[in-house]
Amino acid sequence: MTFTYTKDQAMAVLTPRERDVMQYVVRGTANKVIASELGVSQRTIEAHRARIFQKLKVRNAVELAGQVMMSLHEPQPH
Repeated sequence: MTFTYTKDQAMAVLTPRERDVMQYVVRGTANKVIASELGVSQRTIEAHRARIFQKLKVRNAVELAGQVMMSLHEPQPH
């Protein structure tokens, strides 16, 4: 069984730390730099990126950035 999410619902499945990492990723920040900024290992960042891509069903950082931009420009229901 597969589920489809709206973009807002998809973003909601990310943990707070995954959202932190996502902000760096969409800006094109290297894993090594993200790891240093957040005080974790580069492998931890690689794991976060993999989970983010999986949860949001994207294959790379460019698709992730596109999805984030689209979610920012979607009209919100009233």
